[in-house]
Amino acid sequence: MNKPIIQTTNLHKVYGMGDIQVRALDGVDVRIESGEFVAIMGPSGSGKSTLMNILGCLDRPTEGRYFLDGEDVSGLNKVQLAAIRNRQLGFIFQSFNLLPRTSALRNVMLPLIYKRNGRITDAERSDMAMAALEAVGLADRANHDPNELSGGQRQRVAIARALVNDPVLIMADEPTGNLDTTTSGEILDILHKLHARGRTIVMVTHENDLAEQTERTIVLIDGLVDSDRRQNAVRHTTKD
Repeated sequence: MNKPIIQTTNLHKVYGMGDIQVRALDGVDVRIESGEFVAIMGPSGSGKSTLMNILGCLDRPTEGRYFLDGEDVSGLNKVQLAAIRNRQLGFIFQSFNLLPRTSALRNVMLPLIYKRNGRITDAERSDMAMAALEAVGLADRANHDPNELSGGQRQRVAIARALVNDPVLIMADEPTGNLDTTTSGEILDILHKLHARGRTIVMVTHENDLAEQTERTIVLIDGLVDSDRRQNAVRHTTKD
């Protein structure tokens, strides 16, 4: 058995006070091992977005513990969580979240700039960002701004940005939600290739056909894990 990248114990998240409380998570136990490709699903209000925010160190649980790559991050403050996100996590969002008047190369470099590591020169950051763009087949668009790219190309830039810091975990939040069917298949194919190279990927999706192409699907209902099943992933790959 591989070591867990994610392990939660009795995770609770409560919003509101007094009689007006919403229990977004009501005791969630999840274990995701290194190298897994996992989908998280659930209807609106199920708690999947809340769980994603906690797993991505964007929020803290009200109660319970969350270990990320063996480190208990449950009680860290906002500054400490931001450092964890920058150092250990890569994010892919439905809306891409790229800076509009900044080149693809510069967008990919951003996590390295925020890292403020004096041991990395600007030239090295540029080389690392270009390598990440090459990994997603977009090196020839490095100097293009997002408005000069297609939706699929923008998502490739976002994936490159998620990879540039060599994270222990990639969090993908509806990564194909703004894309057509063909482009969605291309993006999922990239995720599969990253997984095949040993990346741990957690993907929130509402699409059953996408979830079926991962190794495992966790379904949340009313703030609890309703089911956790493994499947024989069917890959719908595209041509290189």
